[in-house]
Parts: sequence; structure tokens; C-alpha cells
Amino acid sequence: MSPEILTALFFGSLLLFVFLGVPLAFVLGGVSAIFLYFTWGVDGFYMVSSRVWSTMNSFTLISVPLFVLMALILERTGLAQALYRMMHLWMGGLRGGLAIGTVIICTVFAAMVGISGAAVVAMATVALPAMIERGYDKKMALGCINAGGGLGILIPPSVVMIIYSMNTGVSVGDLFAAGIVPGVLLAVLVGLYIAVRCFIQPELGPALAKSERASWPEKFASVKAVILPVMIVAMVLGSILSGIATPTEAAAIGVLGALISAVVHGTFRFSMLHEAVVRTLGISAMIMWIFIGAHVFSTAYSAMGAQELIEGLVMHIPGGALGALVVMLGIVFLMGMFLDPIGIMLITLPVFMPIVNHFGFDPVWFGILFIIMMEVGYMTPPFGFNLFYLKGAAPDGVTMGDIYQSVVPYVLVILFGLTLIALIPSLALWLPGVLS
Repeated sequence: MSPEILTALFFGSLLLFVFLGVPLAFVLGGVSAIFLYFTWGVDGFYMVSSRVWSTMNSFTLISVPLFVLMALILERTGLAQALYRMMHLWMGGLRGGLAIGTVIICTVFAAMVGISGAAVVAMATVALPAMIERGYDKKMALGCINAGGGLGILIPPSVVMIIYSMNTGVSVGDLFAAGIVPGVLLAVLVGLYIAVRCFIQPELGPALAKSERASWPEKFASVKAVILPVMIVAMVLGSILSGIATPTEAAAIGVLGALISAVVHGTFRFSMLHEAVVRTLGISAMIMWIFIGAHVFSTAYSAMGAQELIEGLVMHIPGGALGALVVMLGIVFLMGMFLDPIGIMLITLPVFMPIVNHFGFDPVWFGILFIIMMEVGYMTPPFGFNLFYLKGAAPDGVTMGDIYQSVVPYVLVILFGLTLIALIPSLALWLPGVLS
């Protein structure tokens, strides 16, 4: 059977079962195993087991459950409430100040936890009711949490970056360094959008009444809320970028910092720790099963010769390197509406990386663009993860329609930032060059 027909049947079967609601790990593993058997026979499964063993032996992989555990502990410490109170005191007197402060807090959370959901849930619980109560436009408030929470997979430490590194061979340290400037840039762009929009339309984000604004002593007293977050960021990110620790060792340090934070805030309970550990087990097991399914997928994909077919198709797209880049990012954008980022990465990277190498793209720069596009996937309907995190934690009266409608302007802002990074690669590559 020709590679063209095999490719159509293979991807058609994958999409069919995904849309039927079958878990991604079983879709990847099950469909791929069938195609692998009829292409290579039993010998293909020896290749799969060898690849899985190599991946599961990776020391870096241990950092994934550790960063997840760190995020789940921090989610329960009360740190978000302390940070939001500080931002409320400092930013509340500005038009849109509470929304801008929420984006800043999401950025701080991103630099601590490495996943998206922690900041979204925390801010939907703490910041969203406060903004709505003070007359903020509902869509403005929802959108800033959605966009700010997405920074969790771009600003290091990032679990998604670790998995990208394991699948491409790119240095985790270089990826972490490359994500800092783009992450801050996107946060600034989102904040500027809110400030400009609220300047033009003050009713969208009214400033607090003078009677509600804090005195300078109150403002300075609230700054102590950032001491623990700064310490955790310095412990985790500083140890990686300085070369003192590997991502796995830094993740363990981060868990220690999260536990200290819980003790300081008086929220540490063994029941809380038990719940966080059990949830970490469930999330990590899901990731590992997707990994195994993805290895079966990549082996079957290679066996069919479909990789060469798709590479040839992409390389004949008008526009050369730029056209290929737009198509690859467009595919990620579309997949992000339906699949989780880890699944997208494990499905597409075996196809994309040969194309990246063919056109001479820097794999670190491409990785940042790739991850930003997956960040957009977190934000976009119908199945973006942040949308459902928001709905689950939002107060009564917030509908999925409100959440869906809040997405559009923030997605456009993020895509504008992605365009800047694509046109000016040094925005992503300058810091890794300095630290190397």
C-alpha cells in the first residue's frame, strides 16, 4: 500500500477516535500498534520497547512529577491570596489595575510552578470575584486570567519545555533561558492591551474609589508577600540557569520551597500533602501513558514511510522556509483546539524536527514559537484547558459563553507577540547566548 494511502488511513483513524472521546494515550498506542503490526510485524514492537526503556531511564523525566507536585502544593498554600492583596493595594487605583495586577501574579506563578492550571484556578478563585464585584467587565476579567495563566508553559520552569527537550535533544537550560524574555514580553503586551483598552473605555476596568485605596505604609507592608515567591523562583530557576543543579534537582528544591511556603502561611496539613501527592500520581501516570503511546506512534509512523511524504509536502509549500514555518505553527494552532499540549508535541515533533533541520531553523527558537502556539491552544475553544479550569473555579453567573467570548482579543495579542519573536529571533536567543 502506498505511503499516501497509509498516511490518510493512519491520521484519519487517529482523528476519528480522538473525536469519539477515547483517551489520547489509548488512541496513540492502540491505533499505532495495529498499523505497526501490519507494516513491520512483531519485530516493530521490539523497537518500541527499546525506545520506551530509553525514555523511562531518563533522569530529566523525574522532574515532571516533581514540578507537578510543587504546583499542587503551592496552589493550596494561600500564596495567591497574599499576592493578590498586594496587587490590589498597589494597582487598584489605576484603570484596569486589578486586571494588570492579575496578569503580573500569573507571571509570578508561571515562574514558580511550570504548569498552566495553578495560576488559572488560583486567580479565578481569588481575583475574578473581586474584579466583578468592583465593576470590571466580565470578559476583560476572564480574558486576563486566561491569557496570564497560559504563561505557565512558557516562562521557566516549564514541564512542556522539559518534554520538548526530551523529544528533540535541545538543552533544557537553553530552553528555560530562551523562554524568559518572550514570557515577560507577552505579559507586558497583555498588560498594555488592558491599560490602553481601559484608558479608552474606563467602564471596562474602573479604578478603585479614593476611599478604598491604600496608604503608602499599607502598600509597603504588603510587599512581604513577594518574598517567598522570589525565593522559590531564585531557588529553582537560579539553580538551573547558573548550572548549579539539573532540572530534576531544581524541581526537588522547588518542592521543598513549596512546603516551606505552606508552613509559613499556616496552611500545611498532612491531608493537604496527601491530596497533592495522589493528584500528582494521577497526572504523572497520564503523562507516562501518553509517552508510551507516542513511542508506538513514532515507530509506526517511521515504519510506514509517511514522514518522508509529509516532509516532501511541507517543503513544496509556497514561501519556502517562511511558508513551512507558518504551516507548522498553523497545524499546532488547530490541534491546540482539541488536544492537550503534550499529545500535540509527541504527535507533531517527529514530523516537524526534520523540517526544522532542513531549513536551518534554530531548534531553541522554533521551540519557543511552538510552545507559544500551544499556549494559544490552552486559551482557545472548544477544548482549551484554561477554559475549563476557569469554568470550574469561576463564581456563579459566569457561563461558558462568557469565557469563549473573552478569548478573542487576548489570543490576537499573544499572536502579535509570537510574530515579533518570529521576526526578531534574538528576543528568544539572546539570553541563552549570554548564559552559554
